[in-house]
Amino acid sequence: MPYPQFDRHKIKMLPLSTRVNKNQIERDHVPVDAAPQQLTDVAQKVIAEAVERIVEARQKDAPVMLTFGAHSIKNGLALVMIELMEAGWVTHLATNGAGIIHDWEFAFQGQSSEDVEGYVKKGQFGNWEETGRNINLALNLGAYEGKGYGESVGAFIENEGGDIPDAASLVEEINTHAADNPTRAAAAADLLAIIKTFDLPAGRMEVPHAWKRFSVQAAAYRLGVPSTGHPMFGHDIIYNHPMNHGASVGRVAERDFLTFAESVSRLDGGVYLSIGSAVMSPMVFEKSLSISQNVAIQHDDLIKDHSIYVVDLAKSHWDWTQGEPPVDNPDYYLRYNKSFNRMGGHMRYLTADNRDFLLQLAHSLLEHSS
Repeated sequence: MPYPQFDRHKIKMLPLSTRVNKNQIERDHVPVDAAPQQLTDVAQKVIAEAVERIVEARQKDAPVMLTFGAHSIKNGLALVMIELMEAGWVTHLATNGAGIIHDWEFAFQGQSSEDVEGYVKKGQFGNWEETGRNINLALNLGAYEGKGYGESVGAFIENEGGDIPDAASLVEEINTHAADNPTRAAAAADLLAIIKTFDLPAGRMEVPHAWKRFSVQAAAYRLGVPSTGHPMFGHDIIYNHPMNHGASVGRVAERDFLTFAESVSRLDGGVYLSIGSAVMSPMVFEKSLSISQNVAIQHDDLIKDHSIYVVDLAKSHWDWTQGEPPVDNPDYYLRYNKSFNRMGGHMRYLTADNRDFLLQLAHSLLEHSS
């Protein structure tokens, strides 16, 4: 017997313009030339080492992957990341679902970050029409078009909207490919269901994004740099909106996992930066490295000369170059450090604010560019 389901169509969605936001991108963004706070001598040494390894990686055309939590976007670091992409120092960006939402909201309305506690009490947290409708629409269209999660939203921002196919052409596609390409037919059927449910007119749907210059995803799409999204179902406010469609999320998220894994498969001699992501980054990385090693070993190869730099605010009193601490040491439960330490290669952990780390890293790398 199927269990009862909550009906999201009953939710009263509110205009995003009525929400009070904590962050305004014009006010809170971090300019590329901003001065970081003074870092410790240890931190400076680790960053100098990271810069050296990134320079070596790019000289060998090896990947430099930058994975980050949502706070890097909320803290206004988009322009710094965009500069690193434009200069060719970063070849792959990855974040979680929340990072993508904040990036979209900044691009769309120049503001983001709501009062979770206050709005939950009112039954309003996450129930914002424009965020739920537009991000889910971008994902639904992207799933049909063969895009990944981050690419779907990045294209929607950069192109300031999307193109809605007409229902008749989708029906024809379903009938044509049901036998020879059922995956394609299923994607068309899913989008057809969305179009019919929400009565979407065929043709161009314009959605202005007046602050898109602050969008990491839009810049990545424009520059042709992979920007992958790695969501967990139910974690993000877009799941509140009835336009959310699990099959679409699955298609775009699966594609981004495989795009991420492809970058990891070439990481020998490359650099992986994990900034403020205690769960998503280590979890996605370890699976990607495992399947990449599986294939590499079949060709008598091994991914072993990779460098991992993990940055977070939590202090660690353990020297991770010595392996894992014993289980009675509190640092053993810094899960992300333990996970990355098990991934081979060269791993360093740095206690620092993500703004200060990324600014110092960018300044040092951009000096090499000039």
